[in-house]
Amino acid sequence: MDLWEYLKSAEKPIVLYGMGNGADKIIRVLERKGIAFSGVFASDGFVKPKLFHGMPIESYATLKERFGEMIVLLCFGTHLPEVMENIKKIAREQELYAPDVPVVGEGLFDSELCLHIKDKLKEVYSLLADEKSKQTFENIIKYRLSGKISYLFDCESGEDEPYESFLKCESGESFLDLGAYNGDTALEFSCRCPDYSKIIAVEPDFKTFKKLLNNTKELEKIVCRNLCVSDFSGKGRFLMKGGRNSVVGEGAETEFSTVDDLVGDQKITFIKMDVEGEELKAVKGAKNTILEHKPKMIISAYHRTEDFWELPRAVLKIRPDYKVYMRHFSSLPAWDTAFYFV
Repeated sequence: MDLWEYLKSAEKPIVLYGMGNGADKIIRVLERKGIAFSGVFASDGFVKPKLFHGMPIESYATLKERFGEMIVLLCFGTHLPEVMENIKKIAREQELYAPDVPVVGEGLFDSELCLHIKDKLKEVYSLLADEKSKQTFENIIKYRLSGKISYLFDCESGEDEPYESFLKCESGESFLDLGAYNGDTALEFSCRCPDYSKIIAVEPDFKTFKKLLNNTKELEKIVCRNLCVSDFSGKGRFLMKGGRNSVVGEGAETEFSTVDDLVGDQKITFIKMDVEGEELKAVKGAKNTILEHKPKMIISAYHRTEDFWELPRAVLKIRPDYKVYMRHFSSLPAWDTAFYFV
């Protein structure tokens, strides 16, 4: 029984914790499944005298007083320690779940899909290079089916762990930062690999791109590009909202490029892909780069439901000699999860 099946038969009132895009997506699934909810609450300090989907935004204390025991559905994402602690506190008092809904697309990782793709899941599991990767893979599946956040806590890795075990930075690394955001990962790379040869930082959202330029202006040997990376080069549409609200296929006309066209004959030794659901297309557009240089790669595995099993299969189809690792870092829901190819 997955989370949605359980919620259908639940006797306790169901309430939503949080508003915004995540809550909208969860409400759409609840409506599709015929599951009613009885209230909405926000963190203290965010309670406002207005309605959300026809319900007043209340406090946790108010709903607790009204219902006593209830089922809480977490409807937003966070990695902030103080917010995580508050979520854990509520989880000690109530049944709390973080429903897995994709950042991009509508496909749900439910029991029906899991049964349909079980052979692909077994294939990816068999490809993983160490026990930590296999534990992470298993726990992410269990979390996605159940919504139980304990599975995520039990497979968390520290941010330094990959670099201490299997992801070695070497002299002269050339870094392609796809989805460079405000420059945080470029700056991190420059600290981990201080004798790098170059950084190419790519960010499609123009407002965020300006932050990238400002935050990395002290770095040497860096080129910043304001474009989208996908499986084609030319003009396309990109809705510039920043972060996880960005949408490919909508919005203003924007420059797109494949990785192969972007880097040309430059040697790339290290790639990070966090491109808001375009990861699979970006891999396809990096075929020649992957074939010729076999760069180390960190690829986000949480934007689309199918990324979980399609990304490693796509990379290994190009170069079957990669070792594949998976790690999850502190976040709710399972957003900060990535495949590593070395």
